[in-house]
Amino acid sequence: MSLARVAIAAAAVYALLCAAVFLLQDRMIYQPWRELTLSPSAVGLQYEDVRFRTSDGVALHGWFIPAEKPSGGVLLFFHGNAGNISHRLDSIRVFHDLGLNVFIFDYRGYGLSEGRPSEEGFYSDGKAALGVLLDKGFSPGEIVVFGRSLGGAVAARVSAGTTPGALILESSFTSLASLASRVVPLFPVRLLLRSGYRTELFLPQVQCPVLVVHSPDDEMIPFSHGAKLFELAPGPKTFMQITGDHNEGFLTSGPLYCNGLASFLSSIRDE
Repeated sequence: MSLARVAIAAAAVYALLCAAVFLLQDRMIYQPWRELTLSPSAVGLQYEDVRFRTSDGVALHGWFIPAEKPSGGVLLFFHGNAGNISHRLDSIRVFHDLGLNVFIFDYRGYGLSEGRPSEEGFYSDGKAALGVLLDKGFSPGEIVVFGRSLGGAVAARVSAGTTPGALILESSFTSLASLASRVVPLFPVRLLLRSGYRTELFLPQVQCPVLVVHSPDDEMIPFSHGAKLFELAPGPKTFMQITGDHNEGFLTSGPLYCNGLASFLSSIRDE
């Protein structure tokens, strides 16, 4: 086979791979689980099942976990792209023990929520979840918005559209394209991706205290992404460096993580 034919064949294979990335990207990005494996009662927490709808009519499901000794605030929890709310009980427990009410919900296509995952859909879901807390009587200033991993982009987008009491971004990325370019450097991902999740655009618009949490040991989202997000946050802002991998860092860090959260929450209450 001539070099020209080899080059043409290689180009054809590359084009097919690019097409596969373009057409199948949602399956690569989103990893939803439908079955709820546990509930907050499994870790000794009382909770309320919450059903609500987005502006485009999608029915969503979540849990409201009241604090036993409330500090006056509520955490709006945006989880990452894998699993569902039943896989976040350890994290819920941390915030509950800090005296926060917690509202966590599943995006469309996850858990008991209807629909199919999409970027604009997630933003609509986040806005609807914020509305649930406002309807419960919480003021925007009493709401701490928390986003982990992919949820950080949704949390930043929601926070940019209102003025919450604070925003916490944990193990999050600057944009999906920046992250994907590292994972698949041979593909023109900025041209192929339909989803942006550009936390880097939303964060400078946020007008509340920001806490960025990241671990140098994060094997999925480089530490440099957390450092860049901290740089982009307008302030007042705090950076917490933890230890451990992407999914278990908050557990591995133990008291370092919990004390850091407590210190940040105390600082925003004192303002």
